[in-house]
Amino acid sequence: MVHLDGGGSNIAQQCGFTRSAVVIIGAGFSGMCMAIKLLEQKIEDFVILEKSTGFGGTWKDNAYPGCCCDTRKYDLYRFVRFASHVDEATWDERAQQWDVSVRVMSGKEAEACQRYTLSTDFLVAGLGQLNEPHHPKIPGEDEFRGKIMHSARWDWSYDLRGKRVGVIGNGATAVQVVPELAKVASHLTIFQRTPNWVIPRMNEVVREWKKVLLRRLPFVMNRLRAETMDSREVYYQALIQRHSTESSDLAQFCQNFIQSQLPDRPDLWKILTPNYPPGCKRILISDDYYPALHLPNVTLETRNIQRITQTGIVVKGHDTNEPEEPIILDLIILATGFSTQNFMHGIKVHGIGKRSLDQIWNKGAMALYGVTVESLPNFGMLYGPNTNLGHNSIILMIEAQVRYLIPLVKEVVSARHRGQALSLMPRPERISDWNKKLQSDLATSSFADPRCSSWYKTEDGLVTNNWSGPVTEYQKLMSTVDWSDFEFNGQSTNVPKGELRIGRIVEGTLLGYRSLISGTALCALAAAGFISYFWQ
Repeated sequence: MVHLDGGGSNIAQQCGFTRSAVVIIGAGFSGMCMAIKLLEQKIEDFVILEKSTGFGGTWKDNAYPGCCCDTRKYDLYRFVRFASHVDEATWDERAQQWDVSVRVMSGKEAEACQRYTLSTDFLVAGLGQLNEPHHPKIPGEDEFRGKIMHSARWDWSYDLRGKRVGVIGNGATAVQVVPELAKVASHLTIFQRTPNWVIPRMNEVVREWKKVLLRRLPFVMNRLRAETMDSREVYYQALIQRHSTESSDLAQFCQNFIQSQLPDRPDLWKILTPNYPPGCKRILISDDYYPALHLPNVTLETRNIQRITQTGIVVKGHDTNEPEEPIILDLIILATGFSTQNFMHGIKVHGIGKRSLDQIWNKGAMALYGVTVESLPNFGMLYGPNTNLGHNSIILMIEAQVRYLIPLVKEVVSARHRGQALSLMPRPERISDWNKKLQSDLATSSFADPRCSSWYKTEDGLVTNNWSGPVTEYQKLMSTVDWSDFEFNGQSTNVPKGELRIGRIVEGTLLGYRSLISGTALCALAAAGFISYFWQ
């Protein structure tokens, strides 16, 4: 059993440990969730490789003014190796294991061990879809004499006060950062290419009596959590079915929101209203983005960016006869999102017959249930192809995927403990059938609407990132492992067959308020009777 006490600070004693039953790439939500579940199953022979210097993944990178995010903590430091960049992962058919090439990026540790290979029986990729910042190619960028930074690589040493700031992009990052920038910048220009649908966040102060109620009566908190799940799942219909009544109602609600937030700016109403249905691009949540556009030091720029110059950005209208206009800037912020279609973000992966992942995915990324990939034995992905959502929490998807992967890991690790080798990978025909059905469902969704481009799909319109249904449907799908989905190889004498029922966590409401109140009252009466009987 491998225990990596202090492994995060000294790269496991200068790369002395080069063998582990399970390797997890990434210490974001996915990697942490997988590690926690392994510990719950009494599996401690694992390593987490993280290229950054801490836990959090994309929510460690996305630390910009106004960023809204929740976190959770777990003691995983003894299993992690920070500043460890995975360059390549290759399947060794003879040894029936993965060889993971790691580059040490931390100064003193790299002096002792710059690179090493970590062998493992099972490889889990927890890199996520929002990992590698997308950097648009704009002519003249190298000429700019001011500061350029991506929102996911925020430079906190830069003083924003009194600066002329330009934000390229008006998506999820922009609606958070713009209101904060507007407070300190001398002038703020937002370069909008396509408008987005925005709904209110509706933040409110939680009054003290509510806090007491939630502390004293835990079932009330559980009920609120369950009702949040219900409301988000109902929201699915409005986002996914672009021709539904719910979609039209949501669009009208958003239009009313624009007008209520900017009642005296009808000139902005049309500019801020998309020509595509809600859900085609990510719906944004903000209470203060629209009011920020009303400020005297904020300009919404919808003309096309032509190039970057030494002093700023040159724009030009859609009319060919319209002259160009330079916009003078001190700082350009790229709120341009991430490169999302790769899923392995520069890591070279080679499976059976040295077949590369690029070859496997030459027609677009696909995985069985978004988790296991053709020609890659003993390999699992978390938050992989077609597992993103537009209406609910991704953590719900990740948790279902982790529960599904654990039985696969246990079979492989158990075989190795018996002195045998076992490899499993999804059958190509199952992946093909699964993806055909999935893409058929997605073809009629809002995600596939040709009127908008988004990070949900490739340039030719193939939706590679999003799931086609509600979370509960995916959770039910992942609640059973069908061993006939897989090909088995190796010397193991104990190959699983049939189906393994693993169940799922139910987050939604099971009882209505009337039943809940009645049940609580009955429990209270029973408790009172019990106390009265013994008190006498």
